[in-house]
Amino acid sequence: MKLRLLAIIFTCALIAACTKDKVYLDTPLDQLLNSSLVRAADDNRADHFLLPESDDFANIPQDPRNPLTKDKVELGKMLFFETGIALSPSKEAGKKTYSCASCHVPSAGFRPGGVQGIADGGIGFGANGENRSKLAAYRDFEMDVQGVRPLSVLNVAFVENTTWDGRFGSKGVNVGTEDRWTHDRGLHLNEEGMSALETQNIEGLEVHRMEITEEVLDDYGYRTYFDQAFSDDTEAERYSKRNAAFAISAYLRTLLTNQSPFQEYLKGNKDAMNEQEKKGALVFFSDAKCYHCHKEKNLGANEFYALGVNDLYQTGLAFNTSAEDKSNLGRGQFTGEAEDNYKFKIPQLYNLGDAPFFFHGSSKKTLKDVVHYFNDGIPENANVPASQVARQFKPLNLTPEQVEDLTVFLETGLRDPNLNRYVPEKILSGFCFPNNDLFSQIELGCGE
Repeated sequence: MKLRLLAIIFTCALIAACTKDKVYLDTPLDQLLNSSLVRAADDNRADHFLLPESDDFANIPQDPRNPLTKDKVELGKMLFFETGIALSPSKEAGKKTYSCASCHVPSAGFRPGGVQGIADGGIGFGANGENRSKLAAYRDFEMDVQGVRPLSVLNVAFVENTTWDGRFGSKGVNVGTEDRWTHDRGLHLNEEGMSALETQNIEGLEVHRMEITEEVLDDYGYRTYFDQAFSDDTEAERYSKRNAAFAISAYLRTLLTNQSPFQEYLKGNKDAMNEQEKKGALVFFSDAKCYHCHKEKNLGANEFYALGVNDLYQTGLAFNTSAEDKSNLGRGQFTGEAEDNYKFKIPQLYNLGDAPFFFHGSSKKTLKDVVHYFNDGIPENANVPASQVARQFKPLNLTPEQVEDLTVFLETGLRDPNLNRYVPEKILSGFCFPNNDLFSQIELGCGE
Protein backbone atom coordinates (compact mmCIF):
# COMPACT_ATOMS: atom_id res chain seq x y z
CA MET A 1 0.00 0.00 0.00
CA LYS A 2 2.81 2.35 0.93
CA LEU A 3 4.61 1.51 -2.30
CA ARG A 4 1.48 2.31 -4.35
CA LEU A 5 1.08 5.60 -2.49
CA LEU A 6 4.71 6.52 -3.11
CA ALA A 7 4.33 5.65 -6.80
CA ILE A 8 1.25 7.86 -7.07
CA ILE A 9 3.02 10.74 -5.32
CA PHE A 10 6.07 10.34 -7.60
CA THR A 11 3.88 10.26 -10.71
CA CYS A 12 1.99 13.39 -9.64
CA ALA A 13 5.26 15.18 -8.93
CA LEU A 14 6.63 14.16 -12.31
CA ILE A 15 3.49 15.40 -14.09
CA ALA A 16 3.67 18.68 -12.20
CA ALA A 17 7.32 19.11 -13.08
CA CYS A 18 6.66 18.38 -16.76
CA THR A 19 3.78 20.83 -16.77
CA LYS A 20 5.99 23.56 -15.37
CA ASP A 21 9.16 22.84 -17.35
CA LYS A 22 8.63 21.04 -20.65
CA VAL A 23 10.91 18.04 -21.07
CA TYR A 24 12.24 17.46 -24.60
CA LEU A 25 13.07 13.88 -25.54
CA ASP A 26 15.53 13.49 -28.41
CA THR A 27 14.17 11.65 -31.41
CA PRO A 28 16.52 9.53 -33.56
CA LEU A 29 16.73 12.50 -35.96
CA ASP A 30 17.70 14.81 -33.09
CA GLN A 31 20.36 12.34 -32.00
CA LEU A 32 21.81 12.17 -35.51
CA LEU A 33 21.81 15.94 -35.84
CA ASN A 34 23.44 16.39 -32.43
CA SER A 35 26.20 13.95 -33.38
CA SER A 36 26.77 15.80 -36.65
CA LEU A 37 26.95 19.15 -34.84
CA VAL A 38 29.55 17.77 -32.45
CA ARG A 39 31.67 16.40 -35.30
CA ALA A 40 31.39 19.68 -37.24
CA ALA A 41 32.47 21.86 -34.32
CA ASP A 42 36.15 22.69 -33.85
CA ASP A 43 35.72 22.24 -30.10
CA ASN A 44 33.49 19.15 -30.45
CA ARG A 45 30.62 20.89 -28.68
CA ALA A 46 27.03 20.86 -29.98
CA ASP A 47 26.60 24.46 -28.77
CA HIS A 48 29.65 25.63 -30.75
CA PHE A 49 27.33 27.45 -33.16
CA LEU A 50 25.24 29.10 -30.43
CA LEU A 51 25.20 32.89 -30.67
CA PRO A 52 25.14 35.11 -27.55
CA GLU A 53 22.20 37.29 -26.62
CA SER A 54 22.37 40.80 -28.05
CA ASP A 55 22.80 42.42 -24.64
CA ASP A 56 25.37 39.89 -23.43
CA PHE A 57 28.22 42.31 -24.08
CA ALA A 58 30.78 40.14 -22.24
CA ASN A 59 30.41 37.37 -24.83
CA ILE A 60 30.20 39.47 -28.00
CA PRO A 61 33.58 39.95 -29.76
CA GLN A 62 34.66 43.60 -29.63
CA ASP A 63 37.65 45.87 -30.04
CA PRO A 64 39.26 46.73 -26.66
CA ARG A 65 39.46 50.33 -27.87
CA ASN A 66 35.73 50.35 -28.48
CA PRO A 67 34.11 48.42 -25.62
CA LEU A 68 30.39 47.80 -25.90
CA THR A 69 28.07 49.90 -23.76
CA LYS A 70 24.32 50.37 -23.85
CA ASP A 71 24.65 54.10 -24.59
CA LYS A 72 27.09 53.52 -27.43
CA VAL A 73 24.88 50.86 -29.01
CA GLU A 74 21.85 53.14 -28.78
CA LEU A 75 23.71 56.01 -30.46
CA GLY A 76 24.92 53.67 -33.21
CA LYS A 77 21.41 52.36 -33.73
CA MET A 78 20.16 55.88 -34.41
CA LEU A 79 23.08 56.90 -36.63
CA PHE A 80 22.85 53.75 -38.76
CA PHE A 81 19.37 54.79 -39.89
CA GLU A 82 19.89 58.57 -39.74
CA THR A 83 19.34 60.09 -43.20
CA GLY A 84 20.18 63.50 -41.73
CA ILE A 85 23.92 62.76 -41.69
CA ALA A 86 24.01 62.32 -45.49
CA LEU A 87 25.46 65.80 -45.85
CA SER A 88 28.21 65.49 -48.50
CA PRO A 89 26.49 63.98 -51.54
CA SER A 90 27.75 64.39 -55.10
CA LYS A 91 24.66 66.43 -55.94
CA GLU A 92 22.47 68.67 -53.81
CA ALA A 93 19.52 66.46 -54.76
CA GLY A 94 21.06 63.63 -52.74
CA LYS A 95 21.41 65.58 -49.50
CA LYS A 96 19.76 63.95 -46.47
CA THR A 97 18.18 61.22 -48.63
CA TYR A 98 20.06 58.04 -47.65
CA SER A 99 21.54 56.20 -44.69
CA CYS A 100 23.66 53.14 -43.89
CA ALA A 101 20.40 51.19 -43.95
CA SER A 102 19.77 52.17 -47.57
CA CYS A 103 22.12 49.31 -48.53
CA HIS A 104 21.58 47.19 -45.41
CA VAL A 105 17.79 46.95 -45.20
CA PRO A 106 16.61 45.11 -42.04
CA SER A 107 13.64 43.42 -43.75
CA ALA A 108 16.04 42.21 -46.47
CA GLY A 109 18.31 40.54 -43.92
CA PHE A 110 20.36 43.75 -43.57
CA ARG A 111 21.34 43.47 -47.25
CA PRO A 112 20.04 45.37 -50.29
CA GLY A 113 16.52 44.54 -51.33
CA GLY A 114 17.58 44.82 -54.98
CA VAL A 115 20.46 43.61 -57.12
CA GLN A 116 22.85 46.37 -55.99
CA GLY A 117 23.16 48.61 -52.97
CA ILE A 118 22.59 52.29 -53.79
CA ALA A 119 23.22 55.07 -51.24
CA ASP A 120 23.93 58.56 -52.61
CA GLY A 121 22.37 58.93 -56.04
CA GLY A 122 19.54 56.56 -55.31
CA ILE A 123 15.79 57.06 -55.27
CA GLY A 124 12.85 54.93 -54.17
CA PHE A 125 12.40 51.97 -51.88
CA GLY A 126 9.44 49.75 -52.73
CA ALA A 127 8.31 47.23 -50.13
CA ASN A 128 11.70 45.74 -49.29
CA GLY A 129 14.22 48.04 -50.94
CA GLU A 130 13.73 46.37 -54.32
CA ASN A 131 12.68 49.59 -56.11
CA ARG A 132 15.86 51.52 -55.35
CA SER A 133 17.19 53.02 -58.58
CA LYS A 134 19.18 55.95 -59.96
CA LEU A 135 18.26 59.56 -59.30
CA ALA A 136 17.95 61.32 -62.66
CA ALA A 137 20.34 64.13 -61.70
CA TYR A 138 23.20 61.66 -61.25
CA ARG A 139 25.52 60.11 -63.79
CA ASP A 140 26.57 56.52 -63.06
CA PHE A 141 30.09 57.43 -61.87
CA GLU A 142 28.66 59.99 -59.42
CA MET A 143 26.60 57.40 -57.58
CA ASP A 144 27.68 55.78 -54.32
CA VAL A 145 27.57 52.16 -55.49
CA GLN A 146 29.93 49.20 -55.40
CA GLY A 147 30.86 46.61 -58.02
CA VAL A 148 29.84 43.79 -55.67
CA ARG A 149 26.67 43.18 -53.69
CA PRO A 150 26.93 44.48 -50.09
CA LEU A 151 27.30 41.74 -47.51
CA SER A 152 24.81 41.38 -44.68
CA VAL A 153 25.89 43.02 -41.42
CA LEU A 154 24.14 40.35 -39.36
CA ASN A 155 26.51 38.50 -37.02
CA VAL A 156 29.37 40.71 -38.22
CA ALA A 157 30.82 40.67 -34.69
CA PHE A 158 32.27 37.29 -35.63
CA VAL A 159 33.96 38.51 -38.82
CA GLU A 160 37.72 39.04 -38.47
CA ASN A 161 38.41 40.69 -41.85
CA THR A 162 35.51 42.52 -43.47
CA THR A 163 34.29 42.98 -47.07
CA TRP A 164 34.23 40.39 -49.84
CA ASP A 165 38.00 40.79 -50.32
CA GLY A 166 38.78 40.97 -46.59
CA ARG A 167 40.83 44.13 -46.91
CA PHE A 168 39.93 45.69 -43.56
CA GLY A 169 41.56 44.65 -40.30
CA SER A 170 45.24 44.31 -39.41
CA LYS A 171 44.97 40.80 -38.02
CA GLY A 172 43.73 37.47 -39.36
CA VAL A 173 44.46 36.89 -43.03
CA ASN A 174 45.88 40.40 -43.41
CA VAL A 175 49.02 39.70 -41.42
CA GLY A 176 51.78 40.01 -44.00
CA THR A 177 49.86 42.32 -46.33
CA GLU A 178 51.18 45.53 -44.79
CA ASP A 179 52.59 46.73 -48.11
CA ARG A 180 48.99 46.99 -49.38
CA TRP A 181 47.83 49.32 -46.59
CA THR A 182 47.80 52.49 -48.66
CA HIS A 183 45.54 55.55 -48.57
CA ASP A 184 43.58 54.02 -51.43
CA ARG A 185 40.13 53.12 -50.06
CA GLY A 186 41.24 53.86 -46.50
CA LEU A 187 43.52 50.86 -46.15
CA HIS A 188 46.08 52.96 -44.24
CA LEU A 189 43.67 52.71 -41.29
CA ASN A 190 44.77 49.09 -40.85
CA GLU A 191 48.03 50.50 -39.48
CA GLU A 192 46.17 51.60 -36.34
CA GLY A 193 45.63 47.96 -35.40
CA MET A 194 41.89 48.25 -34.75
CA SER A 195 39.39 45.50 -35.46
CA ALA A 196 38.16 45.29 -39.03
CA LEU A 197 34.66 46.55 -38.25
CA GLU A 198 35.80 49.80 -36.66
CA THR A 199 38.37 50.30 -39.41
CA GLN A 200 35.84 49.78 -42.17
CA ASN A 201 33.23 52.06 -40.60
CA ILE A 202 35.67 54.93 -40.15
CA GLU A 203 36.39 54.73 -43.85
CA GLY A 204 32.73 53.99 -44.59
CA LEU A 205 31.47 57.33 -43.30
CA GLU A 206 33.91 59.03 -45.67
CA VAL A 207 33.10 56.82 -48.66
CA HIS A 208 29.37 57.16 -48.13
CA ARG A 209 29.59 60.95 -47.82
CA MET A 210 28.30 61.33 -44.26
CA GLU A 211 29.12 64.03 -41.70
CA ILE A 212 28.71 64.85 -38.01
CA THR A 213 28.06 68.60 -37.86
CA GLU A 214 26.70 71.16 -35.41
CA GLU A 215 23.33 70.71 -37.12
CA VAL A 216 23.44 66.98 -36.38
CA LEU A 217 24.55 67.54 -32.80
CA ASP A 218 22.30 70.43 -31.80
CA ASP A 219 19.39 70.74 -34.23
CA TYR A 220 18.70 67.00 -34.22
CA GLY A 221 19.77 66.46 -30.60
CA TYR A 222 22.66 64.00 -30.93
CA ARG A 223 25.04 65.94 -28.68
CA THR A 224 23.50 64.40 -25.55
CA TYR A 225 23.82 60.92 -27.06
CA PHE A 226 27.54 61.49 -27.78
CA ASP A 227 27.97 62.86 -24.24
CA GLN A 228 26.53 59.70 -22.76
CA ALA A 229 28.31 57.26 -25.08
CA PHE A 230 31.76 58.89 -24.98
CA SER A 231 31.82 60.61 -21.61
CA ASP A 232 35.50 59.71 -21.06
CA ASP A 233 36.61 61.61 -24.17
CA THR A 234 37.53 65.26 -24.19
CA GLU A 235 35.01 67.52 -25.89
CA ALA A 236 37.47 68.02 -28.74
CA GLU A 237 37.42 64.28 -29.43
CA ARG A 238 33.88 63.40 -28.39
CA TYR A 239 31.78 64.67 -31.29
CA SER A 240 33.90 63.22 -34.08
CA LYS A 241 33.12 61.18 -37.14
CA ARG A 242 35.43 58.52 -35.68
CA ASN A 243 33.26 58.20 -32.60
CA ALA A 244 30.21 57.99 -34.84
CA ALA A 245 31.92 55.06 -36.57
CA PHE A 246 32.68 53.48 -33.19
CA ALA A 247 29.03 53.80 -32.14
CA ILE A 248 27.79 52.29 -35.40
CA SER A 249 30.30 49.45 -34.98
CA ALA A 250 29.06 48.81 -31.45
CA TYR A 251 25.48 48.65 -32.69
CA LEU A 252 26.39 46.30 -35.53
CA ARG A 253 28.05 43.90 -33.10
CA THR A 254 24.67 43.39 -31.41
CA LEU A 255 22.89 42.38 -34.65
CA LEU A 256 22.73 38.70 -33.79
CA THR A 257 20.24 36.21 -35.23
CA ASN A 258 19.77 34.51 -31.88
CA GLN A 259 16.00 34.06 -32.32
CA SER A 260 16.18 31.88 -35.44
CA PRO A 261 14.74 28.34 -35.17
CA PHE A 262 18.22 26.80 -35.39
CA GLN A 263 19.46 28.99 -32.54
CA GLU A 264 16.41 28.16 -30.42
CA TYR A 265 17.07 24.50 -31.17
CA LEU A 266 20.65 24.85 -29.97
CA LYS A 267 19.32 26.38 -26.74
CA GLY A 268 17.42 23.17 -26.09
CA ASN A 269 14.00 23.68 -27.66
CA LYS A 270 13.83 20.61 -29.89
CA ASP A 271 10.47 21.75 -31.27
CA ALA A 272 11.92 25.03 -32.58
CA MET A 273 12.71 23.40 -35.93
CA ASN A 274 10.25 21.21 -37.78
CA GLU A 275 11.25 17.82 -39.12
CA GLN A 276 12.19 19.07 -42.58
CA GLU A 277 14.37 21.84 -41.15
CA LYS A 278 16.12 19.26 -38.97
CA LYS A 279 16.66 17.02 -41.99
CA GLY A 280 18.07 20.00 -43.87
CA ALA A 281 20.38 20.81 -40.97
CA LEU A 282 21.56 17.21 -41.00
CA VAL A 283 22.35 17.49 -44.72
CA PHE A 284 24.21 20.75 -44.03
CA PHE A 285 26.32 19.21 -41.28
CA SER A 286 26.87 15.85 -42.97
CA ASP A 287 26.41 14.80 -46.62
CA ALA A 288 26.60 18.27 -48.21
CA LYS A 289 29.64 19.15 -46.07
CA CYS A 290 28.58 22.83 -46.00
CA TYR A 291 30.17 23.09 -42.57
CA HIS A 292 33.63 22.53 -44.04
CA CYS A 293 33.52 26.16 -45.18
CA HIS A 294 30.67 27.64 -43.12
CA LYS A 295 32.27 26.53 -39.88
CA GLU A 296 32.37 29.52 -37.58
CA LYS A 297 29.75 30.60 -35.05
CA ASN A 298 27.99 32.78 -37.63
CA LEU A 299 28.14 29.97 -40.22
CA GLY A 300 30.74 31.91 -42.20
CA ALA A 301 34.53 31.83 -42.29
CA ASN A 302 37.53 34.10 -42.71
CA GLU A 303 38.52 32.26 -45.89
CA PHE A 304 38.28 33.02 -49.60
CA TYR A 305 37.34 30.74 -52.50
CA ALA A 306 36.58 31.04 -56.19
CA LEU A 307 33.26 29.43 -57.09
CA GLY A 308 33.09 30.70 -60.66
CA VAL A 309 29.83 32.61 -60.18
CA ASN A 310 28.93 35.55 -62.41
CA ASP A 311 29.82 39.12 -61.49
CA LEU A 312 27.46 41.98 -60.70
CA TYR A 313 27.90 43.73 -64.07
CA GLN A 314 26.72 40.55 -65.81
CA THR A 315 23.22 41.01 -64.42
CA GLY A 316 22.83 44.03 -66.71
CA LEU A 317 21.03 45.76 -63.84
CA ALA A 318 23.90 47.34 -61.92
CA PHE A 319 25.30 50.88 -62.14
CA ASN A 320 28.93 51.98 -62.56
CA THR A 321 30.47 48.54 -62.94
CA SER A 322 31.80 46.59 -65.90
CA ALA A 323 34.02 43.72 -66.97
CA GLU A 324 37.02 45.94 -66.09
CA ASP A 325 35.87 46.52 -62.51
CA LYS A 326 38.64 45.39 -60.16
CA SER A 327 35.99 44.22 -57.71
CA ASN A 328 35.55 41.21 -59.98
CA LEU A 329 38.98 39.98 -58.84
CA GLY A 330 37.82 39.47 -55.25
CA ARG A 331 40.66 38.96 -52.80
CA GLY A 332 43.12 39.49 -55.63
CA GLN A 333 42.23 43.16 -56.01
CA PHE A 334 43.52 43.74 -52.48
CA THR A 335 46.57 41.47 -52.32
CA GLY A 336 47.65 41.93 -55.93
CA GLU A 337 48.50 38.22 -56.02
CA ALA A 338 47.31 36.31 -59.08
CA GLU A 339 46.59 33.25 -56.96
CA ASP A 340 43.95 35.27 -55.07
CA ASN A 341 42.04 36.38 -58.15
CA TYR A 342 38.30 35.61 -58.25
CA LYS A 343 38.30 34.42 -54.64
CA PHE A 344 35.60 35.86 -52.38
CA LYS A 345 34.93 35.70 -48.67
CA ILE A 346 32.73 32.97 -47.22
CA PRO A 347 29.68 34.88 -45.91
CA GLN A 348 27.43 34.18 -42.94
CA LEU A 349 24.18 32.39 -43.82
CA TYR A 350 21.41 33.74 -41.58
CA ASN A 351 18.32 35.45 -43.07
CA LEU A 352 19.56 34.99 -46.63
CA GLY A 353 16.04 34.28 -47.82
CA ASP A 354 14.86 37.79 -46.92
CA ALA A 355 16.10 39.18 -50.27
CA PRO A 356 16.12 37.31 -53.61
CA PHE A 357 19.75 37.82 -54.70
CA PHE A 358 22.78 35.75 -53.79
CA PHE A 359 26.58 35.66 -54.19
CA HIS A 360 28.80 38.72 -54.73
CA GLY A 361 27.31 39.28 -58.17
CA SER A 362 23.62 38.69 -57.35
CA SER A 363 23.74 35.91 -59.92
CA LYS A 364 21.18 33.64 -58.23
CA LYS A 365 17.64 34.61 -57.33
CA THR A 366 16.51 31.85 -54.98
CA LEU A 367 18.15 29.75 -52.30
CA LYS A 368 17.15 26.66 -54.23
CA ASP A 369 19.16 28.04 -57.17
CA VAL A 370 22.12 28.39 -54.79
CA VAL A 371 21.77 24.82 -53.52
CA HIS A 372 21.49 23.49 -57.09
CA TYR A 373 24.60 25.46 -58.06
CA PHE A 374 26.63 23.78 -55.33
CA ASN A 375 25.06 20.39 -55.98
CA ASP A 376 25.87 20.55 -59.70
CA GLY A 377 29.38 21.87 -59.10
CA ILE A 378 29.66 23.54 -62.52
CA PRO A 379 31.16 27.08 -62.70
CA GLU A 380 29.05 29.58 -64.67
CA ASN A 381 31.51 32.44 -65.26
CA ALA A 382 33.74 31.84 -68.29
CA ASN A 383 36.03 34.67 -67.11
CA VAL A 384 37.19 32.61 -64.14
CA PRO A 385 39.98 30.18 -65.10
CA ALA A 386 39.28 26.58 -64.13
CA SER A 387 42.62 26.54 -62.31
CA GLN A 388 41.31 29.17 -59.89
CA VAL A 389 38.06 27.41 -58.99
CA ALA A 390 38.17 25.86 -55.53
CA ARG A 391 38.89 22.13 -55.54
CA GLN A 392 36.09 21.77 -52.98
CA PHE A 393 33.61 22.99 -55.57
CA LYS A 394 32.48 19.75 -57.15
CA PRO A 395 29.18 17.86 -57.49
CA LEU A 396 27.64 16.97 -54.13
CA ASN A 397 25.35 14.23 -55.51
CA LEU A 398 22.50 15.16 -53.17
CA THR A 399 19.14 13.58 -53.82
CA PRO A 400 16.16 15.79 -54.79
CA GLU A 401 14.79 15.29 -51.27
CA GLN A 402 18.08 16.39 -49.71
CA VAL A 403 18.18 19.46 -51.96
CA GLU A 404 14.68 20.38 -50.82
CA ASP A 405 15.46 19.76 -47.14
CA LEU A 406 18.69 21.77 -47.26
CA THR A 407 16.91 24.66 -48.99
CA VAL A 408 14.24 24.73 -46.28
CA PHE A 409 16.87 24.76 -43.52
CA LEU A 410 18.65 27.70 -45.15
CA GLU A 411 15.42 29.57 -45.84
CA THR A 412 13.48 29.11 -42.62
CA GLY A 413 15.67 27.24 -40.12
CA LEU A 414 18.27 30.03 -40.26
CA ARG A 415 15.78 32.88 -40.42
CA ASP A 416 15.43 35.13 -37.38
CA PRO A 417 11.83 36.38 -37.68
CA ASN A 418 12.24 39.41 -35.44
CA LEU A 419 14.95 41.61 -36.92
CA ASN A 420 12.66 44.59 -36.40
CA ARG A 421 13.87 44.65 -32.78
CA TYR A 422 17.05 46.22 -34.09
CA VAL A 423 15.24 49.11 -35.79
CA PRO A 424 14.48 52.40 -33.96
CA GLU A 425 10.90 53.65 -33.90
CA LYS A 426 12.17 57.01 -35.13
CA ILE A 427 15.43 58.90 -35.66
CA LEU A 428 16.28 62.19 -33.98
CA SER A 429 16.05 64.28 -37.16
CA GLY A 430 12.47 63.12 -37.62
CA PHE A 431 13.28 62.31 -41.25
CA CYS A 432 12.09 59.29 -43.16
CA PHE A 433 14.40 56.24 -43.04
CA PRO A 434 16.14 54.21 -44.36
CA ASN A 435 15.69 56.59 -47.33
CA ASN A 436 14.37 60.14 -47.31
CA ASP A 437 13.94 61.03 -50.98
CA LEU A 438 10.42 61.95 -52.09
CA PHE A 439 9.65 58.62 -53.77
CA SER A 440 10.82 56.70 -50.71
CA GLN A 441 8.73 58.88 -48.43
CA ILE A 442 5.64 58.02 -50.47
CA GLU A 443 6.44 54.31 -50.62
CA LEU A 444 7.33 54.12 -46.93
CA GLY A 445 4.38 56.25 -45.86
CA CYS A 446 6.47 58.74 -43.93
CA GLY A 447 7.69 62.30 -44.24
CA GLU A 448 5.54 65.35 -44.67
